[in-house]
Amino acid sequence: MDIIALAREIGHQIQADERYLALKAAQKDSDADGDLQELIGEFNLKRLAINNESTAENPDNEKLAQFNRELREVYAKIMSNDHMKAYEKAKNEMDQLVQRVQAIILQSVDGADPD
Repeated sequence: MDIIALAREIGHQIQADERYLALKAAQKDSDADGDLQELIGEFNLKRLAINNESTAENPDNEKLAQFNRELREVYAKIMSNDHMKAYEKAKNEMDQLVQRVQAIILQSVDGADPD
C-alpha cells in the first residue's frame, strides 16, 4: 500500500473515531440551537461595529469601549451555552487526536521511531 493510500486510510479511521463522531454531533446540535445562532450573529455584528468604528476617520473611543463591553458580554453568553460547551470539548479532543497523528508523522520524517 502506498503512502497516499495509507493517508486515506487514516482519514477513514479518523471519521470512524468516537471523537470525530462526537464533534459532528456537537456541530449539528450547535447549528440547530436557535438561541446560540442568534448570539453568534449578534457577536459578529458587534465585531463588525468595532471594526467599522476603529477604522473610521475619527474613531469614537467611548463607542469603541461600549462595543467592546457588549462584545465581551455576548461572548460570555455564547461560551456558557451548553451546546457551545459540548462543541468546544469535542473540538479540543479532536484537535488533540490530529496533533498526535501529525506529531507522529513529523517525527517519523525527522527519523524518529514512529512507535
